[in-house]
Amino acid sequence: MQDALKLWHELVETRDLTRLDELLAEDCVTHSPIVHSPQRGKAITKLYLTAAVHVFVSDAFHYVREVTSDRDAVLEFETEIDGIHVNGVDMLRWNEAGQLVDVKVMLRPLKAINTVHRLMGEMLQKLGGKEAEKAK
Repeated sequence: MQDALKLWHELVETRDLTRLDELLAEDCVTHSPIVHSPQRGKAITKLYLTAAVHVFVSDAFHYVREVTSDRDAVLEFETEIDGIHVNGVDMLRWNEAGQLVDVKVMLRPLKAINTVHRLMGEMLQKLGGKEAEKAK
């Protein structure tokens, strides 16, 4: 798991998602703080994570706490988006092969959730078009 977690951090830090395919399992599930139902599959997870990197990751983004076990990690982060402080948690689970099988993101405060909802919707439309519409 340490290799997978290290790769996760590299992808976020560099904003270079070219290695995202090797990190995601085919049956990966994403739990968005905005969308009610889990998003299932590698393609939709990749779409959501790509949009999230565009929306969340800036010079202001940083992880402030990390709790890990054998195949799980909980990473608390802070950032600023459109002048709003965002505090959130990435909850990650890997399979035996070191690939992500579950990604859950939680956010606070409500003002941040509303801003992220708008910006993620716009980014998903830009990146995925019809696939993003199906995910709503």
